[in-house]
Amino acid sequence: MAGRVLIVDDVATNRIVLKVKLAAAFYETLQASRGEEALRLAQQARPDLILLDVELPDMDGIEVCRALRADPRTRDLPVVMITAFHDMDRKMEALAAGADEVFWKPLDETVLMARLRSLLRARETDEQIGLRDSTYREFGFAEPAEPFAAPASVGLIAARPGIAEAWKHEIAPHLDANLLVLDREAALGETGGRVPDVFVIAADLFRPGDGLRLLSDLRARGATRYSSVCVMLPPKARDVAAMALDLGAADLIEDAAEPLEMALRLRTQIARKRQSDRLRASVADGLKLAMTDPLTGLHNRRYALPHLARIAERARAAGRQFAVMVLDLDRFKAINDTLGHAAGDAVLVAVAERLKSNLRAVDLIARIGGEEFLVALPDITLEGAHATAERLRRTVGYRPVALPSGETTPITLSIGLTMGGADASGIEEMIDRADRALLGAKADGRNQVTIGPQAA
Repeated sequence: MAGRVLIVDDVATNRIVLKVKLAAAFYETLQASRGEEALRLAQQARPDLILLDVELPDMDGIEVCRALRADPRTRDLPVVMITAFHDMDRKMEALAAGADEVFWKPLDETVLMARLRSLLRARETDEQIGLRDSTYREFGFAEPAEPFAAPASVGLIAARPGIAEAWKHEIAPHLDANLLVLDREAALGETGGRVPDVFVIAADLFRPGDGLRLLSDLRARGATRYSSVCVMLPPKARDVAAMALDLGAADLIEDAAEPLEMALRLRTQIARKRQSDRLRASVADGLKLAMTDPLTGLHNRRYALPHLARIAERARAAGRQFAVMVLDLDRFKAINDTLGHAAGDAVLVAVAERLKSNLRAVDLIARIGGEEFLVALPDITLEGAHATAERLRRTVGYRPVALPSGETTPITLSIGLTMGGADASGIEEMIDRADRALLGAKADGRNQVTIGPQAA
């Protein structure tokens, strides 16, 4: 099924007609004839979207919408309200209550289905990002504190600057945001400034449909991909409306819409954009925490092993060699025991920085144990790898490490090195060979590089 839709209407015929239309598009449907029943089903069945009639026998549909938005279990469900009365005040009230869209009866099936697709796509994306966010928090990564939110910015793009200026003048009293009059070049240009949170684009710019081409361009660019885009529609633009939604418009605004309606719709898009930004940032932070050693900032074992496997696979495919090193600080336990763990941490941070600064961007470096590091060098000969290992050993030991107490401590490094290539064995076996070479370096007096056997 494409999604589950809850239809709320006190007229059975209306529910049946909507059910047939939705079933033809492979939507599963639930039905309710009263507001209380709708709230119960929304909480229990968790539909993907709610089609809600404004006029219900037991409670006003707008009250139902407010109750849905007030309940943590249902507040993120998309709500499309339907009414038989062309009452602009009621429409404004529904939008203010949290409705994502308000349609008049009789319904335009093409636009309705396009709007449902648009809302369901946005919901699915937010749910997937939210799922990753919750998974990272289950790993123990705390949800970041809410940052200070600067006023949102809205880019206004019309056929002529004077039209966009009029939009700005009308919207400004109703919306706390920076309203920017832009042209196409400014919207797409790499200006280095802040990208608008929301764009409002006229469907027709220099030529009919230019606004939809600009919408596609904004969606294709990394800088503007996550900005919300609202399209201003000319009168009777049924086909344009459906096309805009399917191209990725977040909302549609009729050209004759009241300034308050424009502001309410923009307010909704700003709130969603910020929630989406927060979730993406949380996922990015969680991914970084999951893959990074918090003390040194290097990658950890969880990242290093899959990445090393990719290096090995690429080497096999290209018939080239690569090197794996296991590095261990000499007599590190004595530093912790005599100088304290703060001194030990300072040593690890300094060594990590010295190692990282002496490797190529394509090389892998990770902290895989207390004082143990892993380095992988793609596309390198044994001679080059040995020279790199000796350079790392000298770099770490050439001067003492400064400690928080003001003292310094000398530090040396032992390295086990092995090579892999087209005939390379599994990465665990390679690491094991490098480990055995490291033990040899330790046994031979430390502060040296030992080369282990290559795969047979």
